[in-house]
Amino acid sequence: MAQSTILIVDDEISILVPLKFLLEKNSFNVALAQSGKDAFDAITQKKPDLIILDIMLPDLDGYEIFQVIRQHPEWNDIKVIFLTAKNRDVDVAKGLNLGIDAYITKPFSNAELLREIKRLLDKAPVA
Repeated sequence: MAQSTILIVDDEISILVPLKFLLEKNSFNVALAQSGKDAFDAITQKKPDLIILDIMLPDLDGYEIFQVIRQHPEWNDIKVIFLTAKNRDVDVAKGLNLGIDAYITKPFSNAELLREIKRLLDKAPVA
């Protein structure tokens, strides 16, 4: 089976670097972006299978990025996990109402994140 590609979109290096290491250790291809603009460039170039998306970013917020992703039919099969410090019920509800695939709040456990990734990617149809 081909390796899945995961795009991590977060403006904090302290999140990007350990997540990249964790995911590569678990045999995923990893791309990184630190802004909405970088995220769209990476999606266009790499077409990731899954995106780990922070909500609070310097240019666009994660909600806006997710809505743009879903407006592109060719990106509809990309799974998206919000990984964010926004842990209020209203924030979680907003993400789930938009149709996000999973919502994980920081601080998070690596095991929980890997479980969600594997759950979402296992559901993906085999090409």
